[in-house]
Amino acid sequence: MSVQVSHLVKIYGAQRAVDEVTFEVQPGEVLGFLGPNGAGKTTTMKIITGFLPATSGTVKVCGYDVVAQPMEARACVGYLPEHNPLYRDMYVREYLEFVGGIHRLPNVRARVEEMIERTGLTSHRHKQIGELSKGYRQRVGLAQAMLHDPQVLILDEPTSGLDPNQIVEIRQIIKELGREKTVILSTHILAEVEAVCNRAIIIHRGRVVADDTIETLKSRMAGQSVVTVEFGQAVKSQQLSALPHVREVKALGSNRWQLVASADRDLRPIVSAFAAEHRLTLLELRKETLSVEEVFQQLTR
Repeated sequence: MSVQVSHLVKIYGAQRAVDEVTFEVQPGEVLGFLGPNGAGKTTTMKIITGFLPATSGTVKVCGYDVVAQPMEARACVGYLPEHNPLYRDMYVREYLEFVGGIHRLPNVRARVEEMIERTGLTSHRHKQIGELSKGYRQRVGLAQAMLHDPQVLILDEPTSGLDPNQIVEIRQIIKELGREKTVILSTHILAEVEAVCNRAIIIHRGRVVADDTIETLKSRMAGQSVVTVEFGQAVKSQQLSALPHVREVKALGSNRWQLVASADRDLRPIVSAFAAEHRLTLLELRKETLSVEEVFQQLTR
């Protein structure tokens, strides 16, 4: 197990920023860590990385306790903070070689060249970091986080400031890394969670309010199964209401209908069989699901 967080608490004065947070992350898992501003996401990530001490609770990274064995735990972690701290007067390759020296990498130059190529910095390797756009500075931060080949990557808003093409490229890198490493990804772009993560934790007011796969979260929060169907011919609402398990029928116009059933029922096979029996042409048949945005809003209102 790569990351174990158990009963984590962080108190600032009278404020309980993190309140009994418990979760585990396995190798090869990309975990989306979500929550409104001030929910405790960044505080939790800083505690995992060893940048911030917890008030109580335990955190283990690759089996190492971040308090009892801080150097061993930190060696297993690559961290890209939200506000990426870089030496802006250094050149890209110079900075990465400097970071590689801190990690005591055996073949620093070869590893730096590999990370420069992987993060799309090849044409900017000889530029000063201060001359780069925010998007390319973010790439430098990602390169330094991956430089020492850590088992756990913690990325706080990794695509912040990137253009659409760069976002797609960085997401692809994260997905590739997720096949072999543990990735904890904090982001405000909820569509990014659907694109990259296979599991999500939603934290609200310091507490975990949801922890599951993306699809399970959406199904669970929906509370009902909704199917949209469009026929090539006219159909009466009474015919659709008589179908097994249909609780509600809504007319959407132009032979389009929305059928509602309980959450554990999938109406698509029933509708398909109905269309075949009555020789109807199916122009559309799809199951509606909540978006991650809608799940997020329901859990954090």
